[in-house]
Amino acid sequence: MQSDTASAERLAVRLGALSHPARLEILKHLADADRCCCKDVVGRLDLAQSTVSQHLKVLVEAGLVRVRQERQRSIYELDHEALSDTAKRITALAASCCPSRRAGCTESRVMSLG
Repeated sequence: MQSDTASAERLAVRLGALSHPARLEILKHLADADRCCCKDVVGRLDLAQSTVSQHLKVLVEAGLVRVRQERQRSIYELDHEALSDTAKRITALAASCCPSRRAGCTESRVMSLG
């Protein structure tokens, strides 16, 4: 089991990777496509291949996307388990920051932050 510090660092890295609109669009594309190469993402987003490659690298390093070589291409796919874990950790963080016993702090207020 990871230490609390390592777990917090991992979550911070993942949240950083999720903090760019292009990377969110890449994740949506991967969710629709199941897996794809960089060229497929470039065709969907109006970004240069080098920019898409850099965004994919950030997502891979954060552990949200997996990459494997297939001949001369890199194939990217979502790491569904990592995304699910990230969602659970964000939910737990929101719950710990806003326990129901605090006056004026409700679930609807937490949800309105997004």
